Amino acid sequence: MGVPKRRHSHARKNKRRSEWSKIEKPGLVACPQCHDLMLPHRACLACGYYKGKSVISI
Repeated sequence: MGVPKRRHSHARKNKRRSEWSKIEKPGLVACPQCHDLMLPHRACLACGYYKGKSVISI
């Protein structure tokens, strides 16, 4: 198993961790059936429709 020979500096650690702040929250779209906000490419949790078909009975 690979083990580092030298210690990583604080600056190097913080540079690696700084990328976490750039993660964005997923965008929401309006459901074509009920016009409620939902995640794209997922079934709507409010009405249960996906691509014009009822896939979840609510």
